[in-house]
Amino acid sequence: MQVIASIFDMQSTAEDLRSKDRLIGLVPTMGALHEGHLSLIRLAKERADTVIVSIFVNPTQFGANEDFASYHRDLPRDVELCEKAGADLVFAPTAEEIYPKGYSTYVTEESISKTLCGISRPSHFRGVTTIVAKLFNIIRPDLAVFGQKDAQQGAVIKKMVNDLHFCVDIVVAPTVREPDGLAMSSRNRNLTATQRTEALAIFQALHKAKEMVDGGVYNADRLIAEATHHMGERRRVRVIYTSIVDRGTMEAVREVLPGKAMMAIAAWVDEVRLIDNILL
Repeated sequence: MQVIASIFDMQSTAEDLRSKDRLIGLVPTMGALHEGHLSLIRLAKERADTVIVSIFVNPTQFGANEDFASYHRDLPRDVELCEKAGADLVFAPTAEEIYPKGYSTYVTEESISKTLCGISRPSHFRGVTTIVAKLFNIIRPDLAVFGQKDAQQGAVIKKMVNDLHFCVDIVVAPTVREPDGLAMSSRNRNLTATQRTEALAIFQALHKAKEMVDGGVYNADRLIAEATHHMGERRRVRVIYTSIVDRGTMEAVREVLPGKAMMAIAAWVDEVRLIDNILL
């Protein structure tokens, strides 16, 4: 497994791959890999000749009081997992490599990024679009794979790709869940056993909403009320938002159009922030 740290070396390697007509797949990550990430790597492997996994804990997508300093980092473990999942290369630059002294240029998306997580994390998506744009420019992949759990992120990146004419296909892979339904997340490792049990209320609320829609209930306010009430019964869960939105624009809807809507939830479980969603 080749691990590349410098932008110049990554650009040179990617250029060499393109000269050999290799289809390049990119899986951007912040490390702390779990089965959800590995499923993205395996999907990229099915669709590309060479799979590159970026591992970079991006400081610009963390707010001032968020968990950047404590975010789990274990590059040797992550590299081993990437190799086992079928990745060919790991791009693991330092923050100084990506954001050199005097760096002052950012990429912003001004519509989709303003709702849901963009309300409580106003600078988050600027960091996401900036780092992803940089990765696209450095590697120039043919396709990039993201997870459905981060649905708003995927929508923002798709908008950026369309608006800025990046020649990359964005692939969104299904959310990978634990056997009990909890969406896999790097932050799950921060949950105690009790907190993890309480966190299940998020998936249960989403599942309940889907059952209601499947049963013919399409009023968004009623669905949101039921889901929020279910989470409110858990002492450690504090809801940040429960919203039903259009899957593409992330704008709130009043009535569910099956196949076009999504319920999205963000909640604190004590001090751990979790997000999840379900397609309706």
